[in-house]
Amino acid sequence: MDVDATRLTRVEENLKRLQLNAQVICGDARTPAEWWHGKQFDRILLDAPCSATGVIRRHPDIKWLRRADDIAQLVSLQSEILDAMWAQLKSGGTLVYATCSVTPQENAEQVRAFLARTQDASLKTGTLEQPGRQILPGEENMDGFYYAELTKA
Repeated sequence: MDVDATRLTRVEENLKRLQLNAQVICGDARTPAEWWHGKQFDRILLDAPCSATGVIRRHPDIKWLRRADDIAQLVSLQSEILDAMWAQLKSGGTLVYATCSVTPQENAEQVRAFLARTQDASLKTGTLEQPGRQILPGEENMDGFYYAELTKA
């Protein structure tokens, strides 16, 4: 699912090219009541909207396009999406939170804040001090990337 119909068109084209099938939904992850079918998910990959600071080496224009208040707005949006999608996850299910960012606010701090306010969430990757896995740009010739695997009690 994605809020952007244009991106979903590319997803559908790639699915067709790869001869794969998937239900593609255009909707806002913050408002599942508008698109959700009522059945909770076993697994959720939340590729959160982010500052894209991990891909600056391939997209240097990001440095000039970002403003100081962008990070705070993105952190708020990520938090809303994370909370809304957590409610759609089955007990015993797994949610992977991912960004292509390297900012702590969007990554480790976001996950720590989520764990602090969510009683039925536990961390599967990393520790509470260093939740998830942060890959920095250039590490093993990769872009910057973050993920944390969370399990619902």
